[in-house]
Amino acid sequence: MKKLIILLTTLLFVSFYPGNFKDEQRRYSRVRTAYSEKEAGIKKLLQINSIQIENLRIYMRVFKYEKELELWAKNKDDTSFKLLKTYDICRTCGALGPKRQQGDRQIPEGFYHIDAFNPASSYYLSMRINYPNKSDKILGVSSNLGGNICIHGACVTIGCLPITDEQIKELYIFCVESKDKGQENIPVTVYPARLTDTNYGNLTTKYASEQDKVNLWTDLKVAYDDYIMTKRLPTITFLDNGRHAIN
Repeated sequence: MKKLIILLTTLLFVSFYPGNFKDEQRRYSRVRTAYSEKEAGIKKLLQINSIQIENLRIYMRVFKYEKELELWAKNKDDTSFKLLKTYDICRTCGALGPKRQQGDRQIPEGFYHIDAFNPASSYYLSMRINYPNKSDKILGVSSNLGGNICIHGACVTIGCLPITDEQIKELYIFCVESKDKGQENIPVTVYPARLTDTNYGNLTTKYASEQDKVNLWTDLKVAYDDYIMTKRLPTITFLDNGRHAIN
């Protein structure tokens, strides 16, 4: 319990610090180490893709079945994103489908964004997604939703997305840079799998009796197909019944 309180305090402190975000992050030794080891490679990768670090905007897609996290990026005024890198998720838990309550060991699925950074995490470095989102609050167990779902280092999980200490150093710096350069929300879409027509058909057939899953995957499929075509982020509206309007 004491460790959890310390973790939450750090998350909130860093998330709402009113000064320069990057400077505040660099007060922490792990962030300084990450910059020392990864900054040159990050700048080179951005240069290869004609992306200026001062205009950096990023987006992440997560695929639970494949255990992959994709990092996409663009310049602020570009219309479409480019795939920069794919990180391996080193461990997962639970089954395919959304998280509906604390303790179900599920990794959430749906439309999220990064809402806090923890440079002193128990899992080296971590970034929290905003689970429960509006849909989760409508469809989940309202009195017991849980929270603190993070992308982090190490290789353990009870609902989070671990990518090892070495990989989180780089991804964390990408996120710090984009936030420092004015990106208010870093979107993260978590899919059960790559929703190709074949995979979507297999999933919705296998889980046909579980309407909650099928409804979510149907909404995610619309977003998946749109992004494959345009490489642009659709506008997501959360509906009163927990579903999504995607435009």
